[in-house]
Amino acid sequence: MTPFEQAVRTVRFLSVDAVEKAGSGHPGTPMALAGITVDLFTRYLRYNPEDPAWPNRDRFVLSCGHASMLLYSVLHLAGYDVSVDDLKAFRQYESKTPGHPEYSHTPGVETTTGPLGQGLGNAVGMALAAKLAGERVNHADASLIDYRVFVLASDGDIMEGVAGEAASLAGHLKLDNLVVVYDANQITIDGATDLSFSEDVAGRFESLGWQVWHVDGHAPEEVRRALDAAVAAERPALIVARTHIGYGSPNKQDSAAAHGAALGADEVRATKEAAGWPLEPTFHVPAEAYEPFRAWRAENQRAYDAWQKKVQGLQGDTLQSFKALLNREVPADLLEQLIAARSTKADATRGHAGHIQQKVAELVPGLVGGSADLAGSVKTTIKGGGDIGPGAFGGRNFHFGVREHGMGAILNGLALSGLFVPYGSTFLIFSDYMRPPMRLAALMRQQVVYVFSHDSIYLGEDGPTHQPVEQLWSLRLVPNLDVVRPADSLECAAAWTHALSRRDGPTVLSLTRHTVPELPRPADFDPRQMLDGAYVLAEAADPTLVLIATGSEVSVALEAKALLERAELGARAQRVRVVSMPCVEAFLRLPPEKKNAVLPPGVRRATFEIGVTTPWRAIAGLDGICIGLDRFGASAPWKEIATRFGFTAAQVADRILEELSPAS
Repeated sequence: MTPFEQAVRTVRFLSVDAVEKAGSGHPGTPMALAGITVDLFTRYLRYNPEDPAWPNRDRFVLSCGHASMLLYSVLHLAGYDVSVDDLKAFRQYESKTPGHPEYSHTPGVETTTGPLGQGLGNAVGMALAAKLAGERVNHADASLIDYRVFVLASDGDIMEGVAGEAASLAGHLKLDNLVVVYDANQITIDGATDLSFSEDVAGRFESLGWQVWHVDGHAPEEVRRALDAAVAAERPALIVARTHIGYGSPNKQDSAAAHGAALGADEVRATKEAAGWPLEPTFHVPAEAYEPFRAWRAENQRAYDAWQKKVQGLQGDTLQSFKALLNREVPADLLEQLIAARSTKADATRGHAGHIQQKVAELVPGLVGGSADLAGSVKTTIKGGGDIGPGAFGGRNFHFGVREHGMGAILNGLALSGLFVPYGSTFLIFSDYMRPPMRLAALMRQQVVYVFSHDSIYLGEDGPTHQPVEQLWSLRLVPNLDVVRPADSLECAAAWTHALSRRDGPTVLSLTRHTVPELPRPADFDPRQMLDGAYVLAEAADPTLVLIATGSEVSVALEAKALLERAELGARAQRVRVVSMPCVEAFLRLPPEKKNAVLPPGVRRATFEIGVTTPWRAIAGLDGICIGLDRFGASAPWKEIATRFGFTAAQVADRILEELSPAS
């Protein structure tokens, strides 16, 4: 048996043993793909286990994240900080080997995968990042960023819509640094794929502009010929590898029984005996299994050392461009610069944010992004930034097309490259099409900026299909995702500052379609208060009510304050403090004393945001007043909607008075 064959069998049985010990997992795919994966890690992938974050490493994405033991086993053999004891702790609390690969949790894992299709979408973003970075820093004497991205994808990945969206864009852009190996084992959890899936995958990808090869996934020479051709292709490459799930299992190969459960003690014994593999000890790793990895590691070390020498020789503009890519730093006085650059005329917050974004693009060269076919409406085009298209990667503006889900997954890949700060834009209502990658961005703590406009029923005539009601709070409820809903140009400057200064998670900018006024503030107002998530906008001596509002509702709250304080109300008149709360999450992270300074205990509260009201109870309290919308909207001009739904200043004031002191 050759060292390569020993390595393949080792990966296969480490996976079997780990799933068996854990009592759950997916052994079948690792058993099928062990050979292809060992080939990738010993002949094709450029990496350095001593420097897992090497900027020019090739990326390996296990899009079928349920096959995680395949990756963990190979990472161990390749020299990453994943021990046999770590493999034994598969699926256990706080182990390095969770049930699905988790970014930043296990050395060598490039992205968190599990929801099928997301990894393929991330890979497109990673490949795109390499093209963008190469255009910025490569030159005739030194190619600094030219990595490739290799993906293992399952039948389930290929079925998912997000994979189709991302693959379509990859083909359009001719991403020749992307290689996807499609594990066509024709088995899913429910049974054979022909229960629900009969399309010509190769034909579909060819129509998308990909180059396609067909191989027997268990024939190493055939696989290598296809991989050799794929890395030399001038288009994204798909290798359709026909494999046998549960390869080598006498009774479960090619069946759903090998997919999502441990083989069972009897079948493990039968499989090991059929392969001539020792029954004991479990987690057996013969010394020969490391040999192919050691030889390739020496080759990779030479490539790594040569790259380091290129970097050390950088000078002038190339050095500065390279540093800017790696650092992604923002100026310490970013907020002040954005405030100075803003327009103070009345405008929609989408207009204010778009105007400020031009200054952001000047100050943050790593900012790149685009829209799902709504750049003109959301105002997110970087003027003079140039378009990104087939063979044209020097620009900063993407055209994602009507592919919101794909856009979200690609943005994650761009962020995971560690080279760019990506943003994506659409209407707030269509964030529902992006929720899975947004959740993963939050889980991976990636700096992605989502610019969502038309953020309330005030988008008007398009009607309830396009009017967000539950979206703001459904996004706020995602852990580690911040939602910033600015009220005017000053808060838009703070919103962009918040998003760009926050390196450990994604941020939503929620913006209006309709024009809002500039808010009056005291002469001594400190703009940095806005970064706390909430601040006192208008004070009252010894307030009897705190009125909390966000976004376009803040100016209405100020008008309502004046109405509530009218002398002619007599004993029903209120003393109202108005609080603008652009970012609920940031406010809730404040220490208690700072929160109490804004929302004093013992003072009754009212909240005003045109969306669902139930979550506001956590801030308003059980005796609080929550003004919002717990039904869908309607098609009409926005000012008529405001009146008919009870959101004018007079109607808001009347509602508050009625709840505070019902008229007799």
